[in-house]
Amino acid sequence: MPSIRSSALRRRLLAGGLLAAAARPFAASASQPWPERPVRFVVPFPPGGPVDTTARVFTHKLSELWKTPTVIDNRAGAGGVVGATAAAREAPDGYTLFVASIHHAVNPSLMGRLPYDIENDFAPVSFAAMFPVFVVAHPSVPANSIGELVALARKDGSALSYGSSGNGGGTHLAGELFNMDAGTKLQHVPYKGSAPAMNDLLGGQVQLMFSDAPTALQHIRTGRIKVLGVASRHRSAMLPEVPTVAESGLPGYEAYSWAALFAPARTPPAVLARINADFNAAMNDAGVRQRLLEAGAEADPGTQEQLRQRLRGELAKWSKVIRAAGITAG
Repeated sequence: MPSIRSSALRRRLLAGGLLAAAARPFAASASQPWPERPVRFVVPFPPGGPVDTTARVFTHKLSELWKTPTVIDNRAGAGGVVGATAAAREAPDGYTLFVASIHHAVNPSLMGRLPYDIENDFAPVSFAAMFPVFVVAHPSVPANSIGELVALARKDGSALSYGSSGNGGGTHLAGELFNMDAGTKLQHVPYKGSAPAMNDLLGGQVQLMFSDAPTALQHIRTGRIKVLGVASRHRSAMLPEVPTVAESGLPGYEAYSWAALFAPARTPPAVLARINADFNAAMNDAGVRQRLLEAGAEADPGTQEQLRQRLRGELAKWSKVIRAAGITAG
């Protein structure tokens, strides 16, 4: 008859074996390669815009690297809020990613309470691309540089107006930041999108525009509008001969639109690291960088922490401009 001690030992061995068997499926699951199925990218804007175009370029390359399909899911509405809300609620498994824009650094100050928190409901993956903003003018404007524009605006700023894609958009904020830094009072005229604003600039209904590159480049190259400066920190590879606003007399001035890649919060760190590494490889591919330049975007990938810090800087910067200029949504 087995002893009490041996029976207890057998029970412990049996229990241990059952626990080990139960643990094996979880261990196997954790070690399974990622990705095993298509990866979805939520783009919170309609097809054809700068953020959507940028996403389609890099997702095509990622599909090649991952050997699995990537899917663009356009969830447009409310200045990027609809898409962000949907993406924030997805499972944190790396199979749904979110392509954010400058709107997501502006909306908290512009709209107040939102159904998502861009810092707490998302994990940063990498900054993606910058869309340079060019200061452009109708040919009738008697200024051919930023310095001449500032002098003209200080003399009779109320006679100069600039069009934008709408209240609180990146092109509006660039203009209000210019007013703050230059001490001018350029008059803002909001439109429902960059295209109608550009149409009125071409027609002379407004005199200026702080335009994203995709909207302005073709008209700059054909001479229908003139470019006075680029608002980014460095000169743009698209028009390297054009000086920055900062080097033209407004040191510290910087404005641009952007796209960045995020994942739902609590996505496993190992998956985030893998996505970041592959994303950087895709964005540093010469063909990808060239296609982005042709679309008006400059590839600018980096680390997860760099994106985290960059987002915080953007949130603080545009909050200050919005408060100072009294900008409201609508």
